[in-house]
Amino acid sequence: MRRKQRSSRRLITAALSAGLIALGLVPAGAGQAAAGPAAEPTNLALNKPIEASSTTQNYFAPNANDNNTSTYWEATGHPSTLTVKLGANADLQSVVVKLNPDAAWATRTQSIEVLGREQSAQGFKSLKARADYSFNPSANRNIVTIPVTGRYADVQLKIFSNSSGYGGQAAEFQVIGTPAPNPDLTVSNLTWDPAKPSESDAVTVNATVRNTGSAASAATTANVSVGGTVAGSAAVPALGAGESAVAKVAVGKRAQGSYTVSAIVDPTDTIDEQNEDNNSRTADTKLTVTQSPGPDLEITGITSNPANPAVGAKVTFAAKVHNRGTSTAGAGSVTRLTVGGTTLNGTAPAVAAGETATVDISGSWTATSGGATLTATADATNTVAETNENNNVFARSIVVGRGAAVPYIEYEAEDGRYDGTLLEADAKRTFGHTNYASESSGRKSVRLNSTGQYVEFTSTSAANSIVVRNSIPDAPGGGGQEKTLSLYADGKFVQKLALSSKHSWLYGNTDQPEGLTNTPGGDARRLFDESHALLTQTYPQGTKFKLQRDAGDDAAFYIVDLVDLEQVAPPASKPAECTSITTYGAVPNDGVDDTTAIQRAVTADQNGDISCVWIPAGQWRQEQKILTDDPLNRGQFNQVGIRDVTIRGAGMWHSQLYTLTPPHQAGGINHPHEGNFGFDIDDNTKISGIAIFGSGAIRGGDGNAEGGVGLNGRFGKNTKIENVWIEHANVGAWVGRDYSNIPELWGPGDGLEFSGMRIRNTYADGVNFTNGTRNSTVFNSSFRNTGDDALAVWASKYVKDTSTDVGHDNAFRNNTVQLPWRANGIAVYGGYGNKIENNLVYDTMNYPGIMLATDHDPIPFTGQTLIANNGLYRTGGAFWNEDQEFGAITLFAQGPDIPGVTIRDTDIHDSTYDGIQFKTGGGTMPDVKISDVTISKSNNGSGILAMSGARGSATLTDVSISGSRDGDIFKEPGSQFVINGGGAPGSPVREFTAR
Repeated sequence: MRRKQRSSRRLITAALSAGLIALGLVPAGAGQAAAGPAAEPTNLALNKPIEASSTTQNYFAPNANDNNTSTYWEATGHPSTLTVKLGANADLQSVVVKLNPDAAWATRTQSIEVLGREQSAQGFKSLKARADYSFNPSANRNIVTIPVTGRYADVQLKIFSNSSGYGGQAAEFQVIGTPAPNPDLTVSNLTWDPAKPSESDAVTVNATVRNTGSAASAATTANVSVGGTVAGSAAVPALGAGESAVAKVAVGKRAQGSYTVSAIVDPTDTIDEQNEDNNSRTADTKLTVTQSPGPDLEITGITSNPANPAVGAKVTFAAKVHNRGTSTAGAGSVTRLTVGGTTLNGTAPAVAAGETATVDISGSWTATSGGATLTATADATNTVAETNENNNVFARSIVVGRGAAVPYIEYEAEDGRYDGTLLEADAKRTFGHTNYASESSGRKSVRLNSTGQYVEFTSTSAANSIVVRNSIPDAPGGGGQEKTLSLYADGKFVQKLALSSKHSWLYGNTDQPEGLTNTPGGDARRLFDESHALLTQTYPQGTKFKLQRDAGDDAAFYIVDLVDLEQVAPPASKPAECTSITTYGAVPNDGVDDTTAIQRAVTADQNGDISCVWIPAGQWRQEQKILTDDPLNRGQFNQVGIRDVTIRGAGMWHSQLYTLTPPHQAGGINHPHEGNFGFDIDDNTKISGIAIFGSGAIRGGDGNAEGGVGLNGRFGKNTKIENVWIEHANVGAWVGRDYSNIPELWGPGDGLEFSGMRIRNTYADGVNFTNGTRNSTVFNSSFRNTGDDALAVWASKYVKDTSTDVGHDNAFRNNTVQLPWRANGIAVYGGYGNKIENNLVYDTMNYPGIMLATDHDPIPFTGQTLIANNGLYRTGGAFWNEDQEFGAITLFAQGPDIPGVTIRDTDIHDSTYDGIQFKTGGGTMPDVKISDVTISKSNNGSGILAMSGARGSATLTDVSISGSRDGDIFKEPGSQFVINGGGAPGSPVREFTAR
């Protein structure tokens, strides 16, 4: 069992202790057993990672080892556990449990068992049998010392009862002992050859690895990162205590600039060490690459005419070609543009050093629905001898018709060449029973069971990054594990990709999300997660990429679902008007919490001291949500957001905020539902070009351990969120606060704009517009693997005035939704004037692709609701003990009516159950207008279904239905729903009244 508390993202490569050693603030080898006399027993648990089986209110587990008896942990009930992870084996002498010595704490008795886990063991064993221990604040007897012996890495208190009537309690949990003999690997030095490279030089980084421990270490590897991205790895031999070795890592040619270089030894956590926090190091100086003399062409922009074409339109293009070199690039080089399957060329003139030319591209492209990626290449035929041949490609997307114009190309594993087992869903796409295929895109994926098996595909566009949607097993005791998978390009090894199951694997037979648990047992769901990496070079169109299971890739199995390949632009430069968070003390890629620096910068912008906050390229650790200090200190948690702030980053692949602490273990820094990462927004805030990576792993179960929210708050007016990547949160963006929450700050979202969002792998919603949000839009964004509605309008009643604070005139346009593992693709609950247009929804696990409903007690529907020009593929499913079967589009008037609905210009294909479904409820659905709709292949249902208790009417115009198992239109016996009209000319729609 691995237990290192290192980031699951191997882009984060420098830990706090390594940075302190490099600065000379902590002596190398601090915290490890020294040679000579035996170390004195100490409290080894102080500030070590600590976890609880449950927590009540804000009495979190970290309160129990913070050396402060005025704070404490308390469980919700009995039995409960409190587990501290020492990091490696220690020779134990005793366990000390303290409660607050204040006389206000009455005498109580707790029944406690002490357990331990040896570092190589899978489970815990009892160290001291259950016994009753009395805690009495008088005469300083609120301390219990429990003698234990043995060598263990994790120590656990199991509390069976507490005579006070509360759950288990501990103000301090101390483990007294000495570190056991173990290796301790550090990176003692970082250099590179050549020492002063130019762009034309291939660089090798030399990482000196030293075993500063008291026992020999086995062979392992070292990873080197350049500019925050893993650039390569090298073998590290077995090392005796005190021995060193140099790992030489080739990191290739680099563009002009200065780069932070860091290294980490044992990146896949295979060796048990005395100190788990000193495996990485950041070089004291930066790798500075100078410009080589000569021309160097790059693409800096692509324009299209028209800019946003309709489907079928002829589109022409021009590209801006810039010469960033030191001498003129001669005339005649080819500027090539690819879009879909079309390749177009233009001829560039001579371009002087530092100048830019606009090159008209010959020919045109016929716009296709769903948008496309435009990829332009300077000097495509290599006629100019350039100083840097790896910066010629530029890509951007163009929005056309339905769906988001995502900048990546998606490849399904089953559509490629593979040596593995094809997984296919059953006919009803059964969900929630550890069914990988049901949770796969297209309901198919490929399983790699043995060494040498692979998935291979040929790229249709240039790419320098990869995202892999995958599933690997959970750890035996839960909590996930990290493994590698090997990436090849045209048969040549590229790098190991780091895969993790830390954020997947929820267990339980309930369909209530709060009832699921991280503890293995029984059925499982949410089986997939994603791994992403920036590659060290651009690979051209036609490259054969292979994901292969090599000898060192030792997960029990790998399931590959899909791959995204993207040409990521270089990091954007800091705008002149912005001030960097580094000015306030933030340091990239060092593993140290940068929250204070980020908060200071945001506060300075809010106060008018600076004009804009700049987050440069790099990995920035954030362990507290950014908000506004509440001078009135109202309530238990600070729920005042930021306002009048602009935050910009170098791009979502480059400027990345991350947290290592699961929100439920964050010590009550912010409201538990909102988490310890991201931003709380109240008004007039602009955020763009960043990523926000949470550390959530659950929604509810195991002690109400929610996964936090990336962006939350009142949002107010003039807020715009653009090109932000959010992952591993409970909710991507929750828009709105209840009016009762600080009424004087009431300000619902109005005119809010989200665009270019990339929201992945959440435990609940993607974006939810609630609490009176109006006139707001989510546009050209992608959502994958959300744990509730990917997009929703909820016209909730928790507002100032239910007659005016209604969710209205919001729009979800040109978005792509894939694989919601619970609930809908897109949903509207109440309100008026809301629109769902030009979206693509794929592969819902159990609910509709689009749903209008009056459950969740909304302000009722009034006026008009529009569902237009959407495509729904393999949507709908069975849920709630598999007793309810949902259509691709479902209208559910549970209580109030749903009037004024128009469904038009929509394609519904391969639905799990019905195409359009009118569900039984207490309200009516009058005068639904359905026109120009095609419904094909309703696998386990009808084209259109009116359930027995459905009431209302629908008029069909030019509706085509085919391939439905239960017929075109089916009205269950007793249904009062009236369906008028018929199908498209020549395609009559049949109505059935019995199955």
